[in-house]
Amino acid sequence: MKDLSTELMSELQSKISFTIPIFGGIPVPSSVVVTWGIMAFLMILTLIFVKNLKKLPTGPQIYVEAVVGFINNFFEDILGKEGKRYIPYLGTVTLYLACSNVIGILGFTPPTKDLNITVGLAIMSIILIEYSGIHAKGKKGYIKSFSEPMAILAPINILEIFIRPLSLCMRLFGNILGGFVVMELIKIVAPVIIPIPFSFYFDIFDGLIQAYVFVFLTSLFMKEKMED
Repeated sequence: MKDLSTELMSELQSKISFTIPIFGGIPVPSSVVVTWGIMAFLMILTLIFVKNLKKLPTGPQIYVEAVVGFINNFFEDILGKEGKRYIPYLGTVTLYLACSNVIGILGFTPPTKDLNITVGLAIMSIILIEYSGIHAKGKKGYIKSFSEPMAILAPINILEIFIRPLSLCMRLFGNILGGFVVMELIKIVAPVIIPIPFSFYFDIFDGLIQAYVFVFLTSLFMKEKMED
């Protein structure tokens, strides 16, 4: 039992891939290296699929336009026409999270298992949420919205600025970490055949669901800010 817990704790620790030899050494964790790999993968796919685009789509272009169209329609249904300016960012985060959460099936550790990654994503989302409110209402309207529906609720409304990123962060981190722990336990206890169906659930289905929930809640919070 002790060996099992030791092995599990070892897997949960964020491993350092290498150290950049400047400023006394800057450690680069594996989550950052995997993120770089995902970014490179998405960039390469983008360069491949946007090459030789045609007005009448054929071949792979049909599937690319279908995916882009689905993402645009999904976010536009939530945000409305006034929120179209934010769709490129939300679509990019969707693709990154989808790749990050399912990459475990290839043997890599999901970057979203690292709390630093999910905190960074949550902070970026809350900045976008608050900016969308400022852009839609103006500075005076944005500040005034904290006193709605009653001025006495202003402290609670201000507190929401910090609660929302915390909920986004911990929901994503907790679900991905939980799935990772379960998969590691299954691999340790029954390393042959049995982990395969569980891997399809935790690494693919659950991973894609968590990516959807993160961007859905972000866009929903943005819509609330723009409408208040």
